[in-house]
Amino acid sequence: MRLDLSMFSPKARPLIGLDISSSSIKMVELNAEGKDGYRVERYAIEVLPKDAVSDGNVANLEVTVDCVKRAWKRMSTSTRNVALALPASAVITKKIIVPAGLREDELEVQVESEANQYIPFSIDEVNLDFQVVGPAPSVPDEIEVMIAASKKDRVEDRVAVAEAAGLNAVVVDVESLASLAAFELIEKQFPQGGSNQIVALINAGSSVMNVTMLRNGQQLYTREQAFGGTQLTTDIMRHYGMNYEEAEAAKRSGNLPEGYETELQVPFMENLALEVSRALQFFFTSTQFNQVDHIVLAGGCSVIPGIDEMVATRTQVDTKVANPFAGMACSNSVRSKSLMADASSLMVACGLALRRFDPS
Repeated sequence: MRLDLSMFSPKARPLIGLDISSSSIKMVELNAEGKDGYRVERYAIEVLPKDAVSDGNVANLEVTVDCVKRAWKRMSTSTRNVALALPASAVITKKIIVPAGLREDELEVQVESEANQYIPFSIDEVNLDFQVVGPAPSVPDEIEVMIAASKKDRVEDRVAVAEAAGLNAVVVDVESLASLAAFELIEKQFPQGGSNQIVALINAGSSVMNVTMLRNGQQLYTREQAFGGTQLTTDIMRHYGMNYEEAEAAKRSGNLPEGYETELQVPFMENLALEVSRALQFFFTSTQFNQVDHIVLAGGCSVIPGIDEMVATRTQVDTKVANPFAGMACSNSVRSKSLMADASSLMVACGLALRRFDPS
């Protein structure tokens, strides 16, 4: 088995986390601070034109590359190594159990053999990688291994964007796993570090709401719902006669006429809170669990002021907006107030930037 591009192990440092979402390009660069801390060196967000990236696919390479170039220029960095991520829908992930004590080459053979059972494509058509998770639960002498596989063309699309922008793609991750890496920083902010508590991580982006239920770092449940911030952008376009780019820019800056909040923003927030409530009900009816201790809101929709209070009122669950940078130092080039406002939309980029500190 030849791994053309690692999905798990960084090959170089320093590193920028580069999140190519449907609505924007987001970049984050972190550095070490003290023994176990991090410092936010710089970050940038650049809005993508409508449909440049659609359903996780790079539909317009030239436009997307130009957007990445602008974001990188705004970063004012010399770092060109980037960690990218694929949407979860483009990646097949599976945990398998294998004997402990295998050599690396033996483990590769075992993983490829197991992968053939779960991947509905020829092994030659995919990028395949794996990572040892740890000892298998309650089974001595065996280990748990995470397999990740994606069709090569999906990986190559993302890499092509980076390379055309003059950057070096050294890591390809999965968006959901990158979010979970950033979530580990947030979990520490809960009482007892979130131990034995069920947390709903709600990542509401432009078109999709990803719901992940977590307990002690383990995923209990995942779900994807068709709901996102594009709905609000469309309402703004229709209501004020704007095009997509104008509406998206006005939404992000808050530069909208009087009446916007009551006529458009509040109804959208109520719909989002309803979707979160529905997600919890699906979780309760699909599992043996009947309560959630905390809700963490992430993604572009979570930057709307007051959204946490509205979700908390609707669900009667403690709700906070994600900030993986809480407690981090910031360099002189980062405005703390701006970072605070953007933090919840930078979960994937932050998780990717953290790959810099993974052991090689």
